[in-house]
Order: sequence, then structure tokens, then C-alpha cells
Amino acid sequence: MAWLHTWTGLLAGWILFLIFAAGTASYYKDEITFWMKPELHNASRELPTDAVSTERAIAFLQQRAPASPRWTITLPSAREPVTAVTWTAPAAKPGADTTAAPPRRARTESAHLDPATGQPLATPRATRGGEFFYRLHFDLHYLPQPWGRWIVVICAMFMLVAIVSGVITHRRIFADFFTFRPKKGQRSWLDAHNAAAVFALPFHLMITYTGLVTVMFIYLPWGQQAVYKGGIDNFFAEVFPVSSPRPPKPAGLPTSLAPLAPMVTQAHERWHGSAVNQLIVNNPNDAKATVGLQRREGRDMASTQPTMLFDGVTGKLLSTKGDTLCVAGETRSVTYGLHLGRFANPLLRFFFFLSGLAGCLMVATGLVMWAVKERQTYAKTLARGGRVGFGLRLVDGLNIGAVCGVPIAIAVYFWANRLLPVTMSARPDAEIAWFFTGLGLSMAAALAWPTRRMWQWQLFAGGVLFAGVPVVNALTTSSHLGRSLMNGWGSLAGVDLTCLGLGVALTVSAAWLGRKKQKPSAKHARNTSSEVPA
Repeated sequence: MAWLHTWTGLLAGWILFLIFAAGTASYYKDEITFWMKPELHNASRELPTDAVSTERAIAFLQQRAPASPRWTITLPSAREPVTAVTWTAPAAKPGADTTAAPPRRARTESAHLDPATGQPLATPRATRGGEFFYRLHFDLHYLPQPWGRWIVVICAMFMLVAIVSGVITHRRIFADFFTFRPKKGQRSWLDAHNAAAVFALPFHLMITYTGLVTVMFIYLPWGQQAVYKGGIDNFFAEVFPVSSPRPPKPAGLPTSLAPLAPMVTQAHERWHGSAVNQLIVNNPNDAKATVGLQRREGRDMASTQPTMLFDGVTGKLLSTKGDTLCVAGETRSVTYGLHLGRFANPLLRFFFFLSGLAGCLMVATGLVMWAVKERQTYAKTLARGGRVGFGLRLVDGLNIGAVCGVPIAIAVYFWANRLLPVTMSARPDAEIAWFFTGLGLSMAAALAWPTRRMWQWQLFAGGVLFAGVPVVNALTTSSHLGRSLMNGWGSLAGVDLTCLGLGVALTVSAAWLGRKKQKPSAKHARNTSSEVPA
């Protein structure tokens, strides 16, 4: 079990660190996205009711796009405090200039509204925001989708094996949680590894297992194939019954749209007080108008979004979907909801975030501990001025590149959001490219010179970059930390303060590595090293 725990943790550890870091950031992906769109920060902080927000959004759309065949309204929430509206441009009327080649897709336009006034806000800069971290943690971005997810699945399997074998290996794991012996080389790293693992052990088990279950049909398709003889389409039709019905064709008869506020109120009553997330109005101001309402996630542990469909002229309820699920659908929904944590209140989400950081620390200390232990076999060679073998140097470099490179890359991503020109084309891709540029440079430098000094430099670089995020934010926008704290923008202040805290932690770690080392005693001479932080 010790052998199994060591090698499953080591071989997948570098990718697992990236997965854990990106997944941890994803718990605040909505807040990160809002922070990365400073043009929306002038919105009113007080949120009206869903009914009021809906009425103001409809008033804007009636003025801006009355002839559009489709309106979409995403209502504000505490985590996304603006109203987002999109509409489809109407088709060209007969007699219009049709000499130009028609677009391949219908042209859509969008706007963001102040929920309190209904007035349009400045167009936000293009960015993937926190959604990038969410997608990164299960598809690794640049890799083709099947291969990226297969790699993540295999690493998650290794992670599950490492957790179970680690619990079996450490019989005194809970006692060791309260034990830390500093300046003891390998023993100190083992104590830190045990503490980080036990601190959030239930979370680590839950997040790994539910992550595997949510994508289980990639690697275990046979159960679904055996039960659903009609194929995968029948399976998805039963498990995912919520789908937008095909909109009816417009009648061509101008008709006033029924008030939507009563529909929102009826949805609240049916969903026991749950908020409405989105409204889709097909054929507005037409005799065949329909209004679809979708529930917001987060009311319960299950990750479901039931829908209601209304007649857009009379306001009559036409149909409902998703209120009840089949057993397979409900099981999948709860598992998926546990993994995403969207049901969590602010305090529980914060503990999820801390547990994710503990997972990063667990993986990092495990990786470094292997290198510290392996270096003992080279004690005599190092004493004679020799060098360690290629395998250990490779692990040292990968450890530095992963553990230090991922924080550097995340900080560079935030810097790019503030410094890249707002109007540049393909701006989201440029931000992501800077993320991987930071990670690539860190990995290249670490592999070229895998020493203790490189640990110190890269930790210091990550600390300066993270601590500088609130500074560059204050210099490039009006949403500085002081203003967000004074105005009660908790989400904006939270991103700045988290970056500042991570910057301080990384800088302190770099300073600790740079301290003058005491001359080791004979007893511990074999456990110390100038290459790996002991």
C-alpha cells in the first residue's frame, strides 16, 4: 500500500495540482468573472426582486429590439449582480438590400443592465473570466476534448487510489494530524502532508469520487449500453428531461405581450421560493409568443433547473418540465451538484475553497516529500561533490514548475485581464495564452535549473505577481480595494484580498527558503539538501 500510494501520487501529481488549483478557483468563478469585467462595477449594489428586474429588462428590450424573434433575459443574483439580455436580430424584410452574403448564423446582440434602474451599462471587455478555470480543470483547454478528459479521468482514478491507500498506510493518521516537527527534513514534510490530507479528507474523497461519477460514461459505458437498448439518445432523454421546446412559428399578427411579473411570481410559488435564472421569450409582440422560465441552481443539493412554459399573450401556463426526475437522473443530479457546490451558502463555499487549497497543499507536499526521501540515496555522492541522477533532477524540475508555475500562471492571467487593450480582437484567447505562457516559462526555467534557489525565485515571483493584482487593479480601474470595501462589494473585495493573501503567503515562503541554513548535525546530515527545501 505504501508503494501504491507513493507511485499513484507521484505519477499524476503534477497534473493533479493543476486540476485542484483550477477547480478550487472555480468555486468562485462567478465572482472572478464579475471582477474581470470592471465596466459592470458601476451597477447598483441593491438588487430588486426578480419581478422588478424582469419588468425593467422587458422595457429595455421593447425599446431596443421590439421586432426581434427571440429575447433572453438572465436575472441578477448576489454572485452575478447585473441583468444580462440578448436578442436575435430580425431577418431582412422583403425589398431590403440582400446583395451581401447572408451570415451563416443568426446575429445576436447583447447588453448588461443595471438591475435597479434598467439602464444599460458600459459594454464589458471580452474575457472568459472564471469560466476558464472551470473548463480547464476537466478538459485541460488546448487538448482535444476526448484526450483532455481522458487524462483528467486517469489522474482522478490515481487520486482516488492514492487517497484510499494513504488512509490504509497511515494507521495513526488522525493522531499525526496534531503532530508537526519542524526542521526535521523528510519527517517535517510527512507531517505537513498528513495535516493537509486529514484536514479535508472527507472533501478530498467526495470531490474525487463525484468527479469520476460525473464523467463515468467516458470510461464505463457498458451499463448504459446494456440498460438503454435504444442507444445513448434514450438515456439522455430520460436523465436530462429539461430541454427548450422548439419555438412556434410566428403568426405575423402584432399582439401585446402579457406582463411577465405574474409568471415570475407563479414560478416562485411552484419552486418553493427558488429564484428564476433565465427567461426566454420567443416571438415577442406576436400572437404566437411564448415565455419560458428556468429555475436558478442552488436551492438544494441536486443540480437541476426545472422549466415552465407560458403563453406569451394570455399568460396561461402551458407545461412544466424537470420537477421530478427518474432515479438515474436524480442520482446524477445530486452527484453533480455535490461536485460543483452551487448549493453552498457563502460560509460553506468558503470552506470548500479552503479544502481545495488544502488539497493543493497535500499534492505539493507529497511531491516534494518523494524528492526529499529519494535524495537520501545520493547522500554520499553529494558529500563528494557529485550530482543526483536524471530521474530525481526531472522530478525536482517538474515539482518547481507545477507547484510554483500554476500560481504564477493564475496571477499572470489576472494581470493580462487588466493590461491587455480592451478593444483588441480575440481578447479572451490572448488572456489564456498569457496564462500558459507564464506556466511554460516557469516549467522551462525549473527543468533547466532545478535547485533550491529556483524554488525561492519562483515563489517570490508568484508572490509579487499575486500581491500586485490589487495594485494593478487600482491603477487601471476605479474598482480599487478601498472602494469595493467602502461600497460593500464583497465579491470584488474578496478577489483582491485573496490575491493579496496568496501573494503574502508565497513571498513569506520564498523568504523562508532564503534564510541562512544552520550547519547540519551528523544525525541529520543525510536528510538535508541544497536542492530541495527540507
